[in-house]
Amino acid sequence: MITTAMRIQNLPPYLFARIDKIKQDALREGIDLIDLGVGDPDVSPPKAVVDALVAGVSEAGSHHYSSYDGLPGLRISFAEWFKKRFAVTLNPHTEVLPLLGSKEGIGHIFFSHVDPGDEVLIPDPGYPVYTAGTIMAGAVPKYFPLRRENGFLPDIGELEAIVTPKTKMMWLNYPSNPTTVMATMEMFTAVVAFARDHGIMVCHDAAYSEIAFDGATAGSMLQVPDAREVGIEFHSLSKTFCMPGWRVGFIVGNADIIEALARVKTNLDSGIFLPVQRAAMTALSDCRDDTKEIRNIFEARRNFFVNGLKSLGWDLPMPSSTFYVWAPVPGTGTSMEFCMLLLKNAGIVATPGVGFGDNGEGYVRMSLTVSDERLEEALTRIKKMNLDGFVKSPISALRCISRHCGVP
Repeated sequence: MITTAMRIQNLPPYLFARIDKIKQDALREGIDLIDLGVGDPDVSPPKAVVDALVAGVSEAGSHHYSSYDGLPGLRISFAEWFKKRFAVTLNPHTEVLPLLGSKEGIGHIFFSHVDPGDEVLIPDPGYPVYTAGTIMAGAVPKYFPLRRENGFLPDIGELEAIVTPKTKMMWLNYPSNPTTVMATMEMFTAVVAFARDHGIMVCHDAAYSEIAFDGATAGSMLQVPDAREVGIEFHSLSKTFCMPGWRVGFIVGNADIIEALARVKTNLDSGIFLPVQRAAMTALSDCRDDTKEIRNIFEARRNFFVNGLKSLGWDLPMPSSTFYVWAPVPGTGTSMEFCMLLLKNAGIVATPGVGFGDNGEGYVRMSLTVSDERLEEALTRIKKMNLDGFVKSPISALRCISRHCGVP
């Protein structure tokens, strides 16, 4: 009998894969779904980027294997972009490494820096891949809570209470998926000091760095003096330039950490398709105005959708960043129960907060990556759900939804 490895048996089901299965079952039943689950931007990449890709595909030699380290011009382009954006100078040859999407680098870095039995500090709620990577490497996840009353930022006192000599790595993610908040430089400074005191490596997932609203800008952990002694930062073109399927990301920061990750990558993957690299250079050097337009689109959607939900009686905060809404579940039901109500009775796919960790319970995450028309339709369907009824009694609301929702 063939058995799977223990690391697979210990691995929790990937949240979005489970949601996708539920979604596919609903589609087979003929339900017209509005997918506010996975954050897959519907906005097209900048035209200049697409044109660069098309031109590159026709060039002689473009279909060969590419360097594991990426084109020198791509690393330089990102270093220049980072300098303009954060006023931080990076060595493009040692402190910048292109990735096949930031998720790939996040998954692989566990194999370069933690051993079985080591401990990894993970935010709760947080991106599920942090836990998956820890388990795959045979390490032990140790969760630190992100609470609303603390602005969904880590509490250094609580970190001090759970750190041990076995702790080797810590994860941050700001702007935050799923909580939508931005970090303060004071928090970054405190975490860097904590990490230096305990000899811990800090990994900051900054995939949403360019999606901040109301005139605000997100900072980089590398703006903290001495941060590169302990840390690295992940960036992604998926959100910044709406290029999720292109799979281009970067790790920047501590040169030794990056060199070790590069050794893992040379053994487990190959370089980015050359025309994609050249198109990414175009995005980084020529498309800053497009980034602003993309941000404006998501900000307008945020204003419309969140204000619409508030008008229906849903008490929720206005997101300060990312293209998500992190909304308290109305009523007394669980986040999964409410998401199933949305799916079965309103044809809306949302993500239960508990899928991001125990402290995500009581919340639901909805993405703004569908058109204005679909967001308006989602509001119409939610209005038919009668949120007031759900708050008073989830069971009576379920009956109300079944009778009156009108979703096929």
